[in-house]
Amino acid sequence: MRQSPQIQLQVSQQLTMTPQLQQAIRLLQLSSVDLQTEIQAVLESNLMLERVEEAHDSLSPADEALAMAAPDPAELSAAGEELDAANTTLPEELPVDSAWEDGYDSYDGATSFSRGDDEPWDPYEQQADAPGSLRDHLIWQMELTPFSERDIAIATALIDAIDETGYLSLPLTEIHQGLPAELDIELDEVEAVLHRIQHFDPPGVAARNPAECLLLQLNQLPPDTLWLPQAQELVQHHLDLLAEHNFPLLLRRLKVARESLQQIVLLILSLNPHPGAALSVSKTQYVIPDVFVHRHSNIWRVELNPDNTPRLRINSQYARLVRRADNSTDNVYLKNHLQEARWFLKSLKNRNQTLLRVAGCIVERQREFLEYGEESMKPLVLRDIAEAMEMHESTISRVTTQKYMHTPRGIYEFKYFFSSHVGTSDGGECSSTAIRAMIRKLIAEESPQQPLSDSTIARCLSQDGIQVARRTVAKYREVMSIPSSTDRKRLT
Repeated sequence: MRQSPQIQLQVSQQLTMTPQLQQAIRLLQLSSVDLQTEIQAVLESNLMLERVEEAHDSLSPADEALAMAAPDPAELSAAGEELDAANTTLPEELPVDSAWEDGYDSYDGATSFSRGDDEPWDPYEQQADAPGSLRDHLIWQMELTPFSERDIAIATALIDAIDETGYLSLPLTEIHQGLPAELDIELDEVEAVLHRIQHFDPPGVAARNPAECLLLQLNQLPPDTLWLPQAQELVQHHLDLLAEHNFPLLLRRLKVARESLQQIVLLILSLNPHPGAALSVSKTQYVIPDVFVHRHSNIWRVELNPDNTPRLRINSQYARLVRRADNSTDNVYLKNHLQEARWFLKSLKNRNQTLLRVAGCIVERQREFLEYGEESMKPLVLRDIAEAMEMHESTISRVTTQKYMHTPRGIYEFKYFFSSHVGTSDGGECSSTAIRAMIRKLIAEESPQQPLSDSTIARCLSQDGIQVARRTVAKYREVMSIPSSTDRKRLT
């Protein structure tokens, strides 16, 4: 039996990502720098939005423009009388009897100008150029070196094989195989050119291993440098013992006293194992705090950074041009821009309110950290803030991403205040951030001759009621980029 088609009506709830909601979510996860870029883009594309200038807040832009365009009639009359008087007293031709310096100050290298706020300004001031790369620096030195055409081809191939840290990243045999076959270059020629490049700046560049890098730098020191021969011998033959901190065996191999070995090691530590890192091009990352936290009368207050929250408003002059019953192209265009401007202002307001609420909740939970330091950090997860604010964890995650808080202890990302917890002997909880601070403090107070092992640090923490395993201490130590106890061992 075949059934006939039927129409059924079902009622269900479904979340719809409207353009307004998408815009609000996108603004919520933007950093302060990206938000400024977004605001500037909206101001340029939407004629209904404008910035509120503090100096001209009392006067609308339209009235201000009219006031600037229509001067006072009394001023016009006075200016006209002065002009008539000038025409009756001045001759048609004026003798040129003055020099440029009589009317304008010449720049002599010490003259300072003002930008309007009593701030000195150099007219020839230029921003510093971005540092050149290591390859550009080496190519520049190669062009100043008397190389033949064959040597230039070899030197260019060698420089191209040098990585950002200054080391030769390929074996000489591979570099030799990559050279043009028609030049018929021998491997000895490649090595000879390499020795010449190894005398370029920075010292130690084009080395094939760390020992050769340090030895190149030692060879460029003055011959009368104290302990230079012993340092060269140590780097050339016993660098592995120094890496293992096997000082007793080094004393026997070099046949020097303990104090002398200390001076030799200090000389080696003064060298740069990564000579090319100083010339590597890196873009400076600027951090702009989103909120300011300060203490007032034993109460911690949170305020938004006014520089990150520019005051915007709808241009009243253009808004008055919108007519309700008009469906013309121009009127629809103005209506759409007005609606988009209102949506943007509402989304921006919601972003600021949410950011301020989340920051205030974090400060309330981490008050002891602000007063006493990292060792008093409380364990905190996103779910704690989400439950306190009755929001979803994903929303809290968006708010705390790339947002920074300026506190009396420094500038921290919101994410810094969230950490896991470890149980204590009395049934409480301790933040992993606090445990890392305790480990860092113990290592800072240890003896250089007998550094604390991970097991010893775990026992010290257990005496304070914090039960952590040795592998947990090792994990936290590696996160903080602290070497092991063997690598931390020093002569003094």
